[in-house]
Amino acid sequence: MTIILAVWCGLFGLAIGSFLNVVIWRVPRGESVVRPPSHCPGCDSEIAKRDNIPVVSWILLGGRCRNCGTRISLRYPAVELLTGALFAVIALKIGAHIELVAYLWLAAVGVALAAIDLDLHRLPDSLTLPSYLVGITVFAIAVAVDGDAWSLARAAIGMVALFAFYFAVVLAYPRGMGFGDVKLAGVLGLFLGWLGWDQLVVGAFLAFLIGGFVSIGLVMFGGAGRKTAVPFGPFMLVGAMIGIFAGSGIGSAYTSILSH
Repeated sequence: MTIILAVWCGLFGLAIGSFLNVVIWRVPRGESVVRPPSHCPGCDSEIAKRDNIPVVSWILLGGRCRNCGTRISLRYPAVELLTGALFAVIALKIGAHIELVAYLWLAAVGVALAAIDLDLHRLPDSLTLPSYLVGITVFAIAVAVDGDAWSLARAAIGMVALFAFYFAVVLAYPRGMGFGDVKLAGVLGLFLGWLGWDQLVVGAFLAFLIGGFVSIGLVMFGGAGRKTAVPFGPFMLVGAMIGIFAGSGIGSAYTSILSH
C-alpha cells in the first residue's frame, strides 16, 4: 500500500514540478502563474499539451522548442524529476496520514524557493507565508483525528524557536542573511518540530554545516571572496529535508556516542 502511494505521489510530483517551473519564473516577477499559458520565450508561441508532459516532452524534443528551436534549459526536467522524487520518498516516510499533505506542500514550495533564491537571492513571501497556514491547519486536523496535541505544541515551539534564532542572527549580522531567511526558518521549525526534537535540531544545525562547507568550497575552488553573496535558503531547505528523513537516526547516533 505504501509503495503504491509513493508511486502515485511521485507521478503527481512530476506534474507539480512542471507547474513549479512556471512559479519559479513568474512569481519573482509579479506575474500570474495562470495566465497566459506556458509559452516559448524565444518565439512566444503557446506550448502545446503534447509538449508539456513532464520530462518526457523535453527528451522527445531534444531540449528545444518545437517551433523555433530555442533551447529549453535542463533545469525544467531537473525540477520535475526532483519534485517527483521528493514526493515519492516523502510518501514512503510519512505514509498514508493527513500530515503527508503538509510535507508534500513543503517539498513543492521548497523546490521553488531554493531555485528562486539561487537565481535572485530572494525568498518571496507569497510562497513562504502561506506555508505557516498550511502547516498549522493540517497539523491541527491531524491532532483532531489522532489526539496527539503534544506534537502540535512541539511544532509551535520549533516554529517560534527557529524564527527567534534566525531573527537574532540577522540583527547581529544583517549582511549574512535577510528577513526572508527568518520567515523561512519559522516554517521549517514548524514542520521539523512536528516530527520531533531530533529532527528539529539536526535540520537546523545541518543548514549551517552544509552552508559552511559549500562556502569554503566556493572560496577555495570557485573564485569566491569574503564579500561574495551566497543565498542561504537552499542550505536551510536541504538541512530540513535531511532532518525530516534522517534526523531521528542522526540524533540517536549522536546521543549514543556521547553516552560512551
